[in-house]
Amino acid sequence: MQRKPTFFERLTGSINIEDEGDVGLSGEQTTPIADQGTAVEGDAQLTVDVYQLVDSIVVQAMVAGVKPEDLDISITREMVTIRGRRVDVRNVKESDFFFRELYWGTFSRTILLPAEVEPEESEASEKHGLLTIRLPKIDKGKTQKLKVRGGQ
Repeated sequence: MQRKPTFFERLTGSINIEDEGDVGLSGEQTTPIADQGTAVEGDAQLTVDVYQLVDSIVVQAMVAGVKPEDLDISITREMVTIRGRRVDVRNVKESDFFFRELYWGTFSRTILLPAEVEPEESEASEKHGLLTIRLPKIDKGKTQKLKVRGGQ
């Protein structure tokens, strides 16, 4: 019998490592695309949404409070890695906090992609704290015709 995900797992999109697949909110068996995502040791793990369009794979992550120059995105044909740092600039004594839930510090996430992509044609944008990375899929059915030039 499959267990239901905890509230925290549903909220953050995380999974229990002991589960091969997971039970979705509707009760059906699901296997998330980005199951393989990992964080570098010591970094917080960035939460992401990964989905596909007809011609591309899209990765989205909330990076509110992170300057674009503090983001590092590395892309290969099979995976994308997002690293960054959120800096706390407030001068508040620890004893003056009632709640302290926001994360400040370094984060990273490596996502194994479900299809090969063209790293050179990938695009990243940020709007209102939402980072969107568009990764065009490799068109394996595409045919390129070459003209043969005569010898000289």
